[in-house]
Amino acid sequence: MAKKKGRIGILTGGGDVPGLNPAIRAVTIRALREGYEVVGLRRGWAGIVDVVRDKKADNSNNVMRLTEEVVNKAGRTGGTFLHTSRARPSHVPQEQVPDHLKDTYNQEMNDLTPEVLKNLEFLDVEYLIPIGGDDTLSYAVRLFQEGAKVIAIPKTMDNDVPGTDYCIGFSTCITRTIQITNSLRTIAGSHERFMVIEVFGRYAGFTAMLPAMAGAADRCVIPEYEFDINRLAELLSYDRNRNPSKYSIVLVSEGAMFAGGEMVFKDLAVDAYGHKKLGGIGDLVSVKLKELSPKYNDGFHVNVVTQKLGYLVRGGDPDAIDSIVPMAYGNLALDLILQGVHGRLVVLRNGRYDNVPIDVVVSRKKSVNVDKFYNVDRLRPAYRSFEMNPLFIMTEG
Repeated sequence: MAKKKGRIGILTGGGDVPGLNPAIRAVTIRALREGYEVVGLRRGWAGIVDVVRDKKADNSNNVMRLTEEVVNKAGRTGGTFLHTSRARPSHVPQEQVPDHLKDTYNQEMNDLTPEVLKNLEFLDVEYLIPIGGDDTLSYAVRLFQEGAKVIAIPKTMDNDVPGTDYCIGFSTCITRTIQITNSLRTIAGSHERFMVIEVFGRYAGFTAMLPAMAGAADRCVIPEYEFDINRLAELLSYDRNRNPSKYSIVLVSEGAMFAGGEMVFKDLAVDAYGHKKLGGIGDLVSVKLKELSPKYNDGFHVNVVTQKLGYLVRGGDPDAIDSIVPMAYGNLALDLILQGVHGRLVVLRNGRYDNVPIDVVVSRKKSVNVDKFYNVDRLRPAYRSFEMNPLFIMTEG
């Protein structure tokens, strides 16, 4: 590839969400028109780790040239055509070290950051634009600290990247959650049941809070507050008995915990960032609700419909917000590059686009302010006034 004004590299890491391809498209089209070349680094951080620094080597599985034709085809679709992974170059197990590096890196856990920096230089990548959540972007902070020119774009369905009111993927997630929950009402109502719907949200309950605030569910339980299952059974019974169709609905964040309990994991395996795979709290809540239901329903058991939304809310095309915001974020990143600025995270704050220092990503956790936005007695969102609040109410960075 002939070098022009400079070369920009883009990658997507962590879970896929609708809105990634529009962000890649926005960066690419603006960059090309400003005289830059653009390459996509495939499979998140894994692609840049696997690069072989030899001009004769075939690195097409790790790097691809991006053109308007390529990004226009994908720009209106969901997922990421660059593919993704949860790779963490600072923590690479021995068995995952690329073959050509095994002689140099032979520890049980290896930090391949020096190789990443050399690979970026080999590829002539002057600016790197990673699109990811707090895990992917925490490594972007490390690269910035090591001297790489990095501008980050936040994405995650959970909307839990610090420093920004909005992360790509969140709007589509809550839109789908509302749609699917409303579709499932016919089942809960036909059988006069409790309905338990498990939604995304490891440490932050925004994906349960916003749909509940919008009226999709009667109650929600979130990671930020350990809930009393007896109180939930009582409230859902109250809601059901007041409903002419005799059903009630609770949204359960995957990271929610019973009072005195722990998160529920599928197994003990962990990813590169030390996270165990969550799953199963919805099933446990359902079992306990049926068991406790006679206490609040004149001695009769109430059956439960259980549904885990999972990938249903992260597949398919982006909604309007997840088409518009990625376009803006991509252009914001290019604005910074044209100004010679790096080490920033592009953000939305108080309804306006902005940028903040990238190290905000590792400075703290972003979660629901329980005292301000969650009624711990009623187990549902609380709000006193909408005036001057952000678009998504309780999601300020």
